[in-house]
Amino acid sequence: MQAQGMQARYAPGARVLIRDCEWIVRRADPSDDGGYILTVDGLSELVSGKSARFLTQLEEEADAIRVLDPAETRFEQDLTPGFEKSRLFIETQLRQITPADQSIHLGHKAAMDPVPYQLDPALQALKQNRQRILIADAVGLGKTLEAGILMTELMRRGRGKRILVLTLKSMMTQFQKEMWNRFTIPLTRLDSAGLQRVRNNIPGNHNPFYYYDKSIISIDTLKQDNEYRRHLEQAYWDIIVIDEAHNVAERGSSSQRAKLAQLLAGRSDTLIMLSATPHDGKARSFASLMNMLDPTAISDPDDYAREDFRDKGLVIRRFKKDIRDQVQQEFKERVVKDITLNASLEEEAAYQALLDVPFTYRGEHSAERNGQLVRIGLQKSLFSSPAAARVSVEQRIKKLSHKDETSDDEHHEIQALHSLLLALRNVDAAHFRKYQELLTLLKSSDFGWKKTNTEDRLVIFSERIETLNWLEGQLMGDLKLKEDAVQILHGGMSDIEQQEIVEAFGKPESKLRVLLCSDVASEGINLHYLSHRLVHFDLPWSLMVFQQRNGRVDRYGQTEEPIITYLINRSDNPTVKGDQRILEILKEKDEQAYKNIGDPATFMKVHDADAEAALTAEAMATGTRAEEFDAKYQPDDSNEGDDLLALFLNPEAANSSSQGLSNEEEGEPPTVERYSLFESDYDFARQALEAINRERKQVSFTANNERQTLTLTPPDDLEYRFRFLPSEISPENGSLVLTADKARFEDEIRRSRQDENAWPKLHYLWPQHPAIQWLEDKLLAQVARHSAPVLALPDMPQVNAALQPGEAVFLVSGLIPNRKSHPVIWQWFAIRCQNNRVTDVQSAEAWLKQLQLGSKLPNRAQPLDISALEALRQPVIDSAQRQMAQHQADFTAATRPELDRQLAELKALQERQVNQLERQLDRSSQAEHFKASRREERLGRIEKVFDDYRAWVQDTLTIEPVPFIQTIAVFTREDD
Repeated sequence: MQAQGMQARYAPGARVLIRDCEWIVRRADPSDDGGYILTVDGLSELVSGKSARFLTQLEEEADAIRVLDPAETRFEQDLTPGFEKSRLFIETQLRQITPADQSIHLGHKAAMDPVPYQLDPALQALKQNRQRILIADAVGLGKTLEAGILMTELMRRGRGKRILVLTLKSMMTQFQKEMWNRFTIPLTRLDSAGLQRVRNNIPGNHNPFYYYDKSIISIDTLKQDNEYRRHLEQAYWDIIVIDEAHNVAERGSSSQRAKLAQLLAGRSDTLIMLSATPHDGKARSFASLMNMLDPTAISDPDDYAREDFRDKGLVIRRFKKDIRDQVQQEFKERVVKDITLNASLEEEAAYQALLDVPFTYRGEHSAERNGQLVRIGLQKSLFSSPAAARVSVEQRIKKLSHKDETSDDEHHEIQALHSLLLALRNVDAAHFRKYQELLTLLKSSDFGWKKTNTEDRLVIFSERIETLNWLEGQLMGDLKLKEDAVQILHGGMSDIEQQEIVEAFGKPESKLRVLLCSDVASEGINLHYLSHRLVHFDLPWSLMVFQQRNGRVDRYGQTEEPIITYLINRSDNPTVKGDQRILEILKEKDEQAYKNIGDPATFMKVHDADAEAALTAEAMATGTRAEEFDAKYQPDDSNEGDDLLALFLNPEAANSSSQGLSNEEEGEPPTVERYSLFESDYDFARQALEAINRERKQVSFTANNERQTLTLTPPDDLEYRFRFLPSEISPENGSLVLTADKARFEDEIRRSRQDENAWPKLHYLWPQHPAIQWLEDKLLAQVARHSAPVLALPDMPQVNAALQPGEAVFLVSGLIPNRKSHPVIWQWFAIRCQNNRVTDVQSAEAWLKQLQLGSKLPNRAQPLDISALEALRQPVIDSAQRQMAQHQADFTAATRPELDRQLAELKALQERQVNQLERQLDRSSQAEHFKASRREERLGRIEKVFDDYRAWVQDTLTIEPVPFIQTIAVFTREDD
């Protein structure tokens, strides 16, 4: 066999004989030695349930590998009742077909009720050669679920075996559970304890990232250890997901996080980034993310045009206002309550004492901006609580007192700061009006919160940890709460501590009732399962923090009406009153963004919480009146980050509130229902288990048809598979319970939050579950090596309509992969034969529907002479190859112009980047030898980036010349 033909036959789905064992090819990756690395699953008895990898070059040299010739397929008559064995075998083969279109085939069937807008990121990404996308939807719209849908589709296409997820340490468990509960994606959590376990289980020189195929880790854990970087450089994944991706963008200089993300961006085929705040207002920040997704996208963020990246489809972004018509049930409208209160006399005295401090800057009294910025820093802590202010004042005194030389002005400031401390000590709990109003609120019947109601938890946000510590002690006493009923969550905790607190808050049986959060908890984590009440104990100084805080309980999946309460303190002191009014304006702008605009960052246009807080402090320090502050920060998109983002946005996503229809307009429906011989996945699994046990009992199981539930004791080969999955999902007490009832499984997800281990005891029965995949492998192995079943059908009306006497129909599969070994053309044919020749070729699906093979046909099991069928094998294979040649020609004709277009665009982009480089060097005043060195280094990098991308495009859009043909089954009539 020629090398080219041999390579083409190493396609996913091909059956190969290696070292006298039969395997099915799951993946074929090019190897450095010119051959392929085959990832295969065992079919014959000795290797059944095992996976392996082989180098074709070595096996060919040893004459130990053979691709099975379809013209030599052996036939064996199916004698099982109702042709059970054949029906299950054909169904399993149908399930092996990987989609190659741009529609969603499985993701919409996950354990959720998807809304059309949640399908759009997957639909947009599937139109690309490489699935590289930034999902930039607003807080609370379900970006994690959208990523799960896309990951599921890629796994369905055989492009999701290895997955790495990077997220914040506080969100690791949450993300891990969401992926398993909704999509049965088993991510192993590599927190500090998990990494240590892996290291203990492998030799010191082994790569820990190859121990598990699918894992989740904190990016901060990775950046702390240089050893991990070395391992990352040697590992490769099919999919990498970076959650809260704005944390890895370049902000002025390249941070450790950014460098790590840039490394990882080149270590996967698919890259999915998630962020509600994808840039900081600067083009360079957003450009850094775009270049991770597509290194050809932007050469110079200061010199870019729409032609550089038109139609790349790298970004999708929607706000709640854009999809409100789709989510009336899924999103509850929030209720906002403002509690305004007047400062106590003691608080007014503290405010005045603060204003009386003669703040210094560089040793001298400064009544202007610099000194006022110091005052604003202390005022910010005082707006939070007297406890926070005391800590800040003491730190200021310590800083001034410990200088080598303290000026007279600094001595005056220190004396005034001590007076401020005395005033702060007078503001005890009884005279701290904001706290007293909080107590009144929590005890009021109108608010309706009861500390005894385990499903009504309370979230209280404050910026300052000192305030949270003070609240913890006070609330326990004043509300008579036990010590474990109040917990603090802040960024200084370890990843394990943060995860444990978030988990406990979502479990009804835990004693935790009140969660006191710093703003670390305002990014990403879900607090809405048992909480719909959120209190802002202090007002944020950043619009983005408003959005992030409120998004913890006001988000997709919230079943109650979110109640957002603001405690607003007002002073009679004109200066303080004006500064407090600025914070109230921020709150009003957040409500305006929520109702009408979507993105609160369009007001202050810096797209960074710290930068927004700095602008707020600057306004107060310079004496900006509240009305001027309001007028200065009005919504528009006039910043370079948004300008660049707008160029990357998919026009369909920008102009439509229901983009799921976009595929239909192009001739493809957004979702596709797979043809099946069985009514449901449950029916298939139940009948498969019954068939496996027909001759001898191999699996102990029970079935509950009414509840669509299977309970089985995993046999050894299934138990073996669970060894390589997260320990949390392993069957408990040796019993695996699978249900296809979505409503029941949803109830189990809710119930599991009450369980100590917080993982569902039920498993979702659908094609992506490891047990179903194990079952399919068992069924494939039921048919002997390189064989196909023969069905001798009885004389009855539905058979007569599909199959004439003396006729035979061969069910044949044809597969052609691209150069990356991804199936591109996968067709099934019903090839009709009569009088020892091929008479017609039909669509297999249409013919099977006509035959109604899904309904059990009686099998009289009369012995059949199959010699005439065997004589037809070669003509049938020849006919299938002609059909595939036509499909191949049609595909090449359709894609050749697209390939030429993409290659031409890449060439133009490369030339543009080279020209940009030359212009930059021409403007540079560096010495010529420095410029020559820069030119050589940058030109080399540009050439490599574009060569790699060109190779990817060519390998994706170019298909192999020889199809893999397989005879699935043969249908004929009983002998009279």
